[in-house]
Amino acid sequence: MKRTEEPIDLSRTMQMMGDPYALAFSSGIFLYVAVECAIYVWMPTLIKDQHGFFALYALTIFFVVRAIGRFVGAWVLAHFDWTTVLALFSFAILLCFAGSVWFGASIAVFLLPTSGLFMSVVYPTLNSKGISCFQKSQHGAVSGVILFFTCVSAALGPLAMGFVGDTFHDPKAGFVLATFFAALLFLGSLLNFLRKPASARLLQLEESEYAAH
Repeated sequence: MKRTEEPIDLSRTMQMMGDPYALAFSSGIFLYVAVECAIYVWMPTLIKDQHGFFALYALTIFFVVRAIGRFVGAWVLAHFDWTTVLALFSFAILLCFAGSVWFGASIAVFLLPTSGLFMSVVYPTLNSKGISCFQKSQHGAVSGVILFFTCVSAALGPLAMGFVGDTFHDPKAGFVLATFFAALLFLGSLLNFLRKPASARLLQLEESEYAAH
């Protein structure tokens, strides 16, 4: 029986980092994770002086909304092109963060939890589409690259926000950095929508598999 997929291997994973598709999708995941971590690491600090139901349960509302978004996102992805969905949803995330920075913590208690609805589809979409751009024998290696960028972002993203917040003595400054990450994520998603590089890669894989048979 032919083996089509190999387990994650460190050397193969390091070699995979030189592939532009692996780096592109992993960079998108890096930016997304940094933005998401801003919610559950630093949002409580940002809104600590706010009062009311939404301020008290902002983090819970975020996770509930994100869970609901999984079902909404599944329906949306089934009816629309994934590049379009990713561009629109990443833009919505950017608006939520930019609005929170511009209007302050009193509005952030509503906008930041709402961003969970749009975040719900970003990571699984980037992960699955990134892996699908490679042959099955390379799935383990590219998964390792994506996992590496996920872990690094989860560690460095909140750390960078904390450093910026401490430097300017205001947690809002950290969310300015998170908004910058969200802007980069949107720009990458927009470029992906306009040029659709993954489609060309998938076509190449189909042609190579067809030739092999």
